[in-house]
Amino acid sequence: MISPILCRVVPLKPTLLRLLSPFSTTPHSDAAILARLKHRDWLTPKEATTLLTSLTDPSSTLSFFNLYTCRKDFDPTEPFCTTLVAKLAQAQHLNPLLTLHHALTLPRPQRRQFSDNFFFTLIKAYAHSFQRVDDALRTLHEMPCPPSTRTFNFVLNLLVNTRLYCAAHNLFLHAPKLGVTLDACSLNILIKGLCAQGELNAAYQLLEEFPGLGCEANARTYATLMKGLSERGRMEEAFGLLERMEGGSVDADVAVFNILIGGLRKGGRVDEGWRVLEGMMGKGVAPNGGSYNEVLCGLVEGGRFDEAKKVVERMGVEGFVPSFESYKGLVKGFCESGVVGEVEWVVRDMVGKGFVPKMGMWGKIVRCVVEREGSSGCLSVAIDSVLEDDK
Repeated sequence: MISPILCRVVPLKPTLLRLLSPFSTTPHSDAAILARLKHRDWLTPKEATTLLTSLTDPSSTLSFFNLYTCRKDFDPTEPFCTTLVAKLAQAQHLNPLLTLHHALTLPRPQRRQFSDNFFFTLIKAYAHSFQRVDDALRTLHEMPCPPSTRTFNFVLNLLVNTRLYCAAHNLFLHAPKLGVTLDACSLNILIKGLCAQGELNAAYQLLEEFPGLGCEANARTYATLMKGLSERGRMEEAFGLLERMEGGSVDADVAVFNILIGGLRKGGRVDEGWRVLEGMMGKGVAPNGGSYNEVLCGLVEGGRFDEAKKVVERMGVEGFVPSFESYKGLVKGFCESGVVGEVEWVVRDMVGKGFVPKMGMWGKIVRCVVEREGSSGCLSVAIDSVLEDDK
């Protein structure tokens, strides 16, 4: 059990308490909770946790903590500390969080051991609220209990997402020493990092090692590798992975097909993308809005505006909404073609879908109408002058 003398460790000095105290006005409900801590009646750890959870203003957290740590019944149980970490993170109070973390790691007789769930909350706070990747990684390595695979994967993914690929690779190799059992998610994260580095051959090799590591590749595994291949224009290899999936026991989902359609679109092969979209329905996979938007963007980028309009109409029937960028491209294309009627149709459709045209788009529309009506060049120059701030 953590000794009550932690109240002298965590707050440190009265001067520090004043520096860390909130300056905002305490809400009435929070004031009542803080007043409750000044009473001499005994508080159980569960009651203290309930009071802490009830705070409405995150800035009241420090006042609560300072009052509670100086009580004789102060007992920092795991539920209390887990709630406290979440509250401190919400209030963006890093220094008190670091102080709490340090106090909980001090060697003390009969110190209460916290579970992986607490450290997962602490690591998430460091990563999401304070962008302290180093503290998140350090906490993982210093955990008194073996990290769960969930906690390990969170940090591994954090390193990959922040492009710390060498650190991610080292952490992956260090998993056995930490007592972590790797799973398919761990391997998928590493494949994502390898693909981001352009190490596609290494990613392929890792895919082959799944069985030896006691894991089975899933749709996310293949989708991650397909995305890396598609981004580098290696579409034949990406489709080879699809054939491998279909020949095995892994069912391709809509995310897999969307990656393939998007890769074809980037390569200017929008017709092939449309065939993939129609073919996936024959395989029992229903396309979603992302599937149609990939094809739609490809048509707009290729200047095939009449065909793009038909896709928009089909999306409306299917209950999907085109992206704002697609509408923007359609307006631009039809304006450049001088087809005022089609421009009006696009604007009406996008407004009906909840989009609001911006001034830059209105500028193109007005110029289109002016030019279509044969107005003078002086008027066009005046419109350009009025709308130049939004170009």
